Amino acid sequence: MGGDPAKLMKSLKGAGQKYLGVGFLLGFFLVLLTYFTVSEQFAISAPNAIRRSSPGHAHPSPTTPAVEEKREQPPVIEEPPKAEHQAQEKPPPIEEPHTETEEDQKPTSDASSVGGDGGAEEKAPAKKPACDIQGPWASDVCDIDGDVRIHGSEKSVLIVPSIESGGNPNPQEWRILPYSRKHMAGFKEVTVRELATAADAPACDVRSPVPALVFAMGGLTGNYWHDFSDIMIPLYLQAVRFKGEVQLVVENIQPWYVGKYRTILGRLSRYEIVDMDKDDRVRCFPGAVVGIRIHKEFSIDPAREPVGHSMPEFTKFLRETFSLPRAAPVKLTGADGEENEKAKPRMMIISRRHPRKLMNVDDVVALAERVGFEVVIGDPPFNVDVGEFAKEVNAADVLMGVHGAGLTNSVFLPTGAVFIQVVPYGKMEHIGEVDFGVPAVDMRLKYIAYSAGVEESTLVDTLGRDHPAVKDPESVHRQGWPKVAEYYLGTQDIRLDLVRFETVLRKAMQLLRE
Repeated sequence: MGGDPAKLMKSLKGAGQKYLGVGFLLGFFLVLLTYFTVSEQFAISAPNAIRRSSPGHAHPSPTTPAVEEKREQPPVIEEPPKAEHQAQEKPPPIEEPHTETEEDQKPTSDASSVGGDGGAEEKAPAKKPACDIQGPWASDVCDIDGDVRIHGSEKSVLIVPSIESGGNPNPQEWRILPYSRKHMAGFKEVTVRELATAADAPACDVRSPVPALVFAMGGLTGNYWHDFSDIMIPLYLQAVRFKGEVQLVVENIQPWYVGKYRTILGRLSRYEIVDMDKDDRVRCFPGAVVGIRIHKEFSIDPAREPVGHSMPEFTKFLRETFSLPRAAPVKLTGADGEENEKAKPRMMIISRRHPRKLMNVDDVVALAERVGFEVVIGDPPFNVDVGEFAKEVNAADVLMGVHGAGLTNSVFLPTGAVFIQVVPYGKMEHIGEVDFGVPAVDMRLKYIAYSAGVEESTLVDTLGRDHPAVKDPESVHRQGWPKVAEYYLGTQDIRLDLVRFETVLRKAMQLLRE
C-alpha cells in the first residue's frame, strides 16, 4: 500500500495547477460577461445632452369630437388698454434669428456626457427634446406628444412619461415665454417640465380629447399690424395643422382681441378658449404646443418651422373664413388681348385721422378718377369684428395709403391686386420695406413704394427747414427709435405731389392690365 511520497506530492501538485488554470479562465469570462452587460445597460440610459431643433409634427387625431366644456358665446368686444394703442406703432424690425450651433441648444438641465471614448453615447438612441430652443431672438416652442397636464394658474405644463416606458431617468425643464417676441415684458414664463414617473403626475380635473396650444396675448397688440404680425400669423402657423381640433390656452387673455377676431379664432379652434391665468384646474391633454414664433415681420417663410406654409395660403384661409368672393382682381383685358372697356378697377384709399394722414385726399381722389379708377375711402373701424371691412377691401383692385397699421388690410386683397405704400419722409424706406413691402411680395401682390419728398411733408411747416429732422434725417436715426417715431411717425402728415403721384397711378393701372 505504501507508495513513494515524492511521486504522490508531484501528482497532487500537477492536478492543483490544472484546476487552478480552469478556474482562472472561467472567472475571466464571467468578469467579461458582466462588463458587457453593464456597459450595454448604461449606454441605453445615457442622456442625449445636445438639443436639436424639433421638427413640427401632427398629433394623433382625437377619437371624440368634443371636450367636456362647450365653447361659450364670444365675448363683447372691448377696447384694449389705451397704453397699447398709441401713435408710436412698433419698435424697429426684429433681426433675423441666427442659425444656432449645437452648443447654443444644450438643455438648461445640462446633463454631462459620460464615457471618455464616447462608446456609450454612440449606442444611445436619439431623444427628441420637447422644446425647440432657438437662441436670443426667435421664440422658443415646445411640441409635445403624449400625456400633458396643464395647471394654468401655476403656469405649469407637465409631461408625463408612459407607464410602458418605465419612466424618465433624466427629466428636463424649460421656461418658455409664450409670446411671439421673445424679450417682450409683461408676461410670466410657463414652466414645461418632464416628470420622472407617471406616479408623479397630478390627477386630472378636466380631460380633453384634443391637444392644447398655449400662447400669450397682449404685448404690442391693440395696434392692427401687431395684431396680425405678433399673434394671428404665428398662431395660424402652429394651429392650422390641427384643422380646428385643438384647444387654445391663453395667458394674459384680451377680451377685446377675442371679440374682434372671434371668426378667425373660431376657425382655428372649435373649442372653448381657456383663460390660463384664472384656471385653477389640472387639465389633461393628449399633446400640446407651448409658444408661437414669428418667421419674419407680418409674413411667413416656407422654409422655417413649421415648414411648408406661405402667405398666399394664409390669405386664402382668410378669404375662406370670411367668405370673401374674389381671389383675383378685375380683368382689364380679354383673352384676345383687347381692352375690356366695361371693366373699371376700384381703388381704396386708407384714411387716417391721426399723424401721417393724407392732407390733399380730395385732390388724390380726383386724380385717380381721371386716370380711370373708381375710388372709395376706406376707414377701418377699430372695435368691431374685422369681417365686414374685409369684404370692402376684397372688392378693391388697388389699395393705397400712407405707411401705417391700416395697410394691414392688404391681407384681404385678391391675389394679384396692386398695393401702393406711401412711405413718409425721413429715410423710412427700410421700415416700409420690412413692414409691408416684403409681405406684399410674399402675398403675391403687385407692390409699389412711393417715397414722400421733403416738400410733401408737413414737417417743413411745423419745424422749419433748418430743423435736423427736416434737413438731416440721418442725425435723427442716430438718436434711436424713439426720436424716429416721434418725428417721422408721430408728427408729420403728407401732402402728395400730384404730378409725381400720377406716374404711380398710371403704373398701377398698367400692372392690372398685365
